[in-house]
Amino acid sequence: MARSLSMFKRLIIGLPLRSDRDSSLSLSKRYAIPLLAVNPISSLAYAPEQIFLVLAVAGSAAYTFTIWIGLAVAVVMLSVIASYRYTVQAYPGGGGDYRVVRANFGPGAGYLAAAAQVLDYVLTVAVSTAAAVSNFAFIWPSIRDHRVLMCVLIIAALTAFNLRGWRVSGKLAAPLTLLFMVAIVGIIAVGFTRLAMGEQLEPPSAAYVSVGEAAHWSGAAIFVLAARAFATGSIAVSGVETYTNRVAFFRPPKGRNAAIALSIVGATTILLFVGLVYLAYLVGAQQSSDPHAQLTGIPEDFVQTTLIGQLASAVFFPYGWIADVSMFAIGGVLVLAANTAFVGFPRLASILASDSLLPRQLHKRGDRLVYSNGILVLAVTAAALTAIFSASSYRLMALYVVGVFLSIMLTNAAMNRHWSRILTVERDPRRRSRAKRARAIALVTTVMAGLILFVVTVGEFRRMSWIALVVIAANVALMWFISRHYGEVADELAVPVGKSRNPARNHAVVLVSHLNRPALRMIAYAQATRPDTLTALTVNVDNADTRNVVSDWEARRMKVPLTVLDSPYREITGPIIDYVKKLRRESPRDVVTVYLPEYVVGRWYERILHNQSAKKIRTRLRYEPGVMVTTVPWQLASSENRDLDRLDKDIRRRR
Repeated sequence: MARSLSMFKRLIIGLPLRSDRDSSLSLSKRYAIPLLAVNPISSLAYAPEQIFLVLAVAGSAAYTFTIWIGLAVAVVMLSVIASYRYTVQAYPGGGGDYRVVRANFGPGAGYLAAAAQVLDYVLTVAVSTAAAVSNFAFIWPSIRDHRVLMCVLIIAALTAFNLRGWRVSGKLAAPLTLLFMVAIVGIIAVGFTRLAMGEQLEPPSAAYVSVGEAAHWSGAAIFVLAARAFATGSIAVSGVETYTNRVAFFRPPKGRNAAIALSIVGATTILLFVGLVYLAYLVGAQQSSDPHAQLTGIPEDFVQTTLIGQLASAVFFPYGWIADVSMFAIGGVLVLAANTAFVGFPRLASILASDSLLPRQLHKRGDRLVYSNGILVLAVTAAALTAIFSASSYRLMALYVVGVFLSIMLTNAAMNRHWSRILTVERDPRRRSRAKRARAIALVTTVMAGLILFVVTVGEFRRMSWIALVVIAANVALMWFISRHYGEVADELAVPVGKSRNPARNHAVVLVSHLNRPALRMIAYAQATRPDTLTALTVNVDNADTRNVVSDWEARRMKVPLTVLDSPYREITGPIIDYVKKLRRESPRDVVTVYLPEYVVGRWYERILHNQSAKKIRTRLRYEPGVMVTTVPWQLASSENRDLDRLDKDIRRRR
């Protein structure tokens, strides 16, 4: 079993790498921009769609608000991008929103920022893979009925890719990102050109009539609906906040280069977002969460594609292959966006673990010099979330918005405090002017993010936005508990001031049930440690067996005294514990070392047949202060596995 698991592990992740094989990734702007742009630009595949999905509740007449909502979202995007330009320059060392918030508000607020970031990364994987499968379904409609399975397979593939320590290079990401940009720009440019020439573009959904009508809604209801659409559509800023984690990928000056890349990517994303929203409005595209309930006149076999898929099919008609290539590029970039979370989350988890907010196992790198535990945690949680929400990006979006904008709000509130501190000590007029401008932008962004967070939490309650708050609160509580535990353990293990008190004496106790070769080895090993006293101990649970042990002991003229403990109820563990406790009571400053045998076996069923009594005794003795437990192994013949030895030698040779 162990050999099979080891071989399977090597097949999946490969042979271990030496520590000196590690290298940091440093990119020029030429490759950093396409590689790190996939998160912000990938939101173009689903953010415009969210506006239409929310407005569809009120009917097609409500789509008249789309362009104004799109412009309002663009203002939010512009504000967030401007604020993060200052953030990446103020904190060129990276560390993400958690570092920024903790540095300005302390550990308590840092817990909240860290919890929001964790949820942000998990939902990035879930939403990106769900959106990727929806767009791939435009090309291969048959996968639509197996969305959950396809998402899980994509997540599994990304997990194996990252566990092997592979990285998506800028040279690989650049062509796919460029193809994505060409596809989006092509949809917008060709669409507006054909409309200007008087052609009629009809997406598949434009031919049907919406059930709801905005005319029957009150002004307040329309305003609330528009606010919900604005808040949900603001997910277009997702990915911008991750640049605080990615400053380290840029070449010096890191902060300035990251700000330039963020400006280029942000400005491009804003223009394309507004263009897609306006084009979708002009061609009469509709997008419904339940088209069979919200649209009339549709056939029973009608299948609604994504909004961007509808635009591509209408704009590039009758050249369907161009639409297929475009949708393949869009789905590919969404997969790359999910992959960025597999790079960012393990690093964040390592930082949180080093700060004692997460288990220390997440701080260690695996065989392939990657944070394997963090990758596995992200994969399992993202796959579970995808399955729970049926791989629906629409159902996941409310949770995603909460995580993203909570991070943005906390970070900009922290930056507002940061710039206020700078202004208290800075005397240079030019730098003071820059700090005032940055503080004003951070304040405006904080207010906007807080407003969006409130609208989504309340307005999208049915879409279970509250689950995000529950998850974040649970993460905060977990981090607080872990931090408190590690702090208490550190205080308990700290070296006391002054001279430490060494044990006065060491009493060695060797547990024997028969006088055999393992028992002789334990006695010899105990004697080699030179204890102050040495006693062999056996428990009388069967008079005949005990007499045989005593007679063998005397026949071999053992120099170590044998102590026999009586057990009227035939229990082994209790009398041993009582004997050890008695030694400790008589000499509290002494230590007692108990030696136990351990049979090393090679077959799985032999583990059930051996070492069970020793395990019980060892478990009980661990809770006794001043008692040391030493196991002395004895390798049985079945433990000799030459195949494992050859595998270990082969691994060492390849290193």
